[in-house]
Amino acid sequence: MNKTIRRASAFTLLLVLALLVRATWVQFYEGRALADDKDNRRNAIETYSAPLGNIIVGGRSVTGSARTTTGDLEYKRTYTDGRLYAAVTGYASQAYAPTQLEGIYTDLLNGTDSRLRSVMDTLTGRRADPGNVITTIDPDVQRAAFDALGDKKGGAVAVDPKTGRILAAVSTPSYDPSSLTDAGTAGAAWKKLTTDPDKPLVNRALRQPLPPGSTFKLVVAAAALEDGLYTSVDQRTDSPDPYTLPGTNRVLTNEDPDAPCTNATIRTALQYSCNNVFAKMAVTLGQDKVKAMAEKFGFNDDELDVPVRAYTSVYPSDMYPSQTALTGIGQFDVTATPLQMALVSAAIANGGKLVAPHMVDRVTDSGGDVLRDHGDADSREIMSPSTAEQLRSAMRTVVEKGTGTNARVPGATVGGKTGTAQHGENNSQVPYAWFTSYGTSDSTGKEVAVAVVVEQSDAARSEVSGNGLAAPVAKAMMRAALED
Repeated sequence: MNKTIRRASAFTLLLVLALLVRATWVQFYEGRALADDKDNRRNAIETYSAPLGNIIVGGRSVTGSARTTTGDLEYKRTYTDGRLYAAVTGYASQAYAPTQLEGIYTDLLNGTDSRLRSVMDTLTGRRADPGNVITTIDPDVQRAAFDALGDKKGGAVAVDPKTGRILAAVSTPSYDPSSLTDAGTAGAAWKKLTTDPDKPLVNRALRQPLPPGSTFKLVVAAAALEDGLYTSVDQRTDSPDPYTLPGTNRVLTNEDPDAPCTNATIRTALQYSCNNVFAKMAVTLGQDKVKAMAEKFGFNDDELDVPVRAYTSVYPSDMYPSQTALTGIGQFDVTATPLQMALVSAAIANGGKLVAPHMVDRVTDSGGDVLRDHGDADSREIMSPSTAEQLRSAMRTVVEKGTGTNARVPGATVGGKTGTAQHGENNSQVPYAWFTSYGTSDSTGKEVAVAVVVEQSDAARSEVSGNGLAAPVAKAMMRAALED
């Protein structure tokens, strides 16, 4: 063979090898990337070629699938009581990426989860029948929260303190997920929802941290009792009234100038929501001790999955003493979600132990066989049982004869804490109204912990308070949860 033919043969062989390498690369790497591309129309066609699995609340499906009449997608998602459960389900859309439980369990609900496949499915490549998601949500508690919030802008969460089961997660104003399911009409609905100044797509129950105001005083009180700064909620504190913030000439006053807040006990300070007591207490403890207690409750945890990822509730660091004082009353840079403040009350109600919160009980295949059961949730000790008992007692005083009387529930023992958090520069905007509480049925022993925030309502500014706006919502939720 002459030299020219030999070189041509070698070059041709190199070209063939290059084509083989390229084909292998496309098939096993780029092919997978193309298949997973969110803009690949074939994925949507495959996903909506059959009915999806469902999300179950109280033994009833709150989702469904319906045949379409136009386009190349055979089915679309449907919702029952969509506005009521939007903060739980999220949406599965032909046009937009799924959210909330629809997003977390996409593969299970569309049948591509490997746990759903039988041997024959694997051999034939057939998509398995979809599975279902069984939630912990109690429809009565969910409805009570939704109706009680009404046209107010806010969020509410209810938790079973002993199990960590989330019984309600409500955000208002809400939206109908059905408006986003059809590719032909989703665009107009999306534009309307995303330009709405009330931001209905924001999940205020789990993903909207705001200053918690005086509800955070429970965390400071827990830190003081656990540290030994005070041995009892009935021991008098060293708390001048008014209190001058350290290093400043700013005087911190109380909402009620006639309240007995000078050197008040923790019980009295919670009853009247004395700012001077908890601001001074935070400074005396120091920011590190307050932060350590806050983090035990779940603040600064950026991986809180329920299984939807909750936004981080924050207790700040590197503060001046005057700023630490303001954190003692839930201001400065302290933020919390309703979920977080419900967990504070849950740990106090449960003898100082916090059980991991979750709103999915189990996931099943199409035949009802359990693929994953949440089982017993992990728990951790936040405070001693004696500290928890003292705080429960002090919270009962708040409801029985303090700032939280609107949360009383007949036939139940209720303890709570109000909060009115400043909003805007120099408190120029309408404050946030908070309430967090626990309730125990006197007849059955059933327990629940709740937290409510009202961002905005039609109430006059002078009427905005945790007791006036948020406590009635908490009352409705507790009553629904504790009913036989």
